[in-house]
Amino acid sequence: MAKVESAGANKVKLTIEVTAEDFAAALQQAYLKNKGKYFVQGFRKGKVPKPVIESHYGEGVFFEDAFEILFPDSYSKAIEETETIPVSRPEIDIEKIGKEDGVVYTAEVFVKPEVKLGEYKGVEAEEVKAKVSDEQVDAEMKKAAERNARWVDVDREAQNGDKVVIDYSGSLDGVKFDGGTADNQVIELGSNTFIPGFEEQVVGMKTEEERDITVTFPEAYQAENLAGKEVVFHIVLHDVKQKEIPELDDDFAQDVSEFDTLDAYRDDVRAKLLARAEEMAKDQTESAVLEAVVKNSEIDLPECMIENQIDQQLRQLEYSMMYQGIKLEDYMQMTGTKLEDIRAQYHDSAEKSVRTQLVVDAVMKAENILATDEQAEEAIKKRAERAKKEFDEYNKTLSDDERAYIKDNLAYDNTVTFLVENAKLTAPKKKAEKQDAGEENTSGE
Repeated sequence: MAKVESAGANKVKLTIEVTAEDFAAALQQAYLKNKGKYFVQGFRKGKVPKPVIESHYGEGVFFEDAFEILFPDSYSKAIEETETIPVSRPEIDIEKIGKEDGVVYTAEVFVKPEVKLGEYKGVEAEEVKAKVSDEQVDAEMKKAAERNARWVDVDREAQNGDKVVIDYSGSLDGVKFDGGTADNQVIELGSNTFIPGFEEQVVGMKTEEERDITVTFPEAYQAENLAGKEVVFHIVLHDVKQKEIPELDDDFAQDVSEFDTLDAYRDDVRAKLLARAEEMAKDQTESAVLEAVVKNSEIDLPECMIENQIDQQLRQLEYSMMYQGIKLEDYMQMTGTKLEDIRAQYHDSAEKSVRTQLVVDAVMKAENILATDEQAEEAIKKRAERAKKEFDEYNKTLSDDERAYIKDNLAYDNTVTFLVENAKLTAPKKKAEKQDAGEENTSGE
């Protein structure tokens, strides 16, 4: 049994009652889970009866564990019963607990705020058009040639852009330090992969030349014994390799694509660039429409929702760095950044994301926009293809929650499409017009 009352702006207080019978069942579970922890003379460990433990250690010995057992189910039922949509963790206060009366506790929680929609149909927004220039195609072709370049040995001094193969051995005050020695290390000069000043001093060396160079480790270097210290590296250079970029001709097209001519390959490159540009233009147009709709709406947004979104963005940052072999803690140490600094940097984008989600959800509800079964099936097919599984096999593995998640995302996309289709899309203003508009806005007139 539960009742709900207001506890302030976007906050409610749930009073939840658990019967004596349900509490007794939770106490029995708590006893079975923890009985091995208690010792009473005359009984083998784990064989002490529940009444004996309660008599010896106090009647409430299992109350805390029993509450932890009953809380998740009782709280979930209360949320469902009162149709509450929490957006934060509950603050729990146990008001009454006992074998005869059961449990009465309160849970204060922030809830999803009400959105006061303004005009959302017919909003004015700039429509971005996709364009691909000859210069962009040329740049993409050049990148393809760079990706297919070969590294060939050259007999000359090393230059920026070359790859060199070196042995190095570092020492601090004449003593070699851990991690400062390597053989046959490949370095691309100018890539700034090594300590500042290291690569620059390798430039100019020839094959089998030896040289001592002096560099200073950054103050924020992760190894504290080296941070800010001047060290000497003995370098032996074995090979100098120069990048050889292939000619852009029909042979190149045949090597890197399914096309026989450079012109056909170039047309394909243009088509792919245009497809990406169209997708980007679509995203930018949608963002402009959503920004206008959100601007017309009113939301008293709880800070906890922004903090939750920042948590998600931080997790994405950690995953992204993990793929690059970098830990967030190491990144912060190297850059001298604190976690609170990163959270502060994400605050505005997180707030914008949460507001947009809430407004789109409100429009979805107001217009009763849903996802069709056909859309859901198509989305599941694409997932199955990415997982390299047959549709029927993959479809059977999905839970009801996963299906609901897929449909919710599709309904969101349908709502964004609805807003764009009902917007007044205009051509983008030229830079000079935007600057003039900005000056007018700041003039105070």
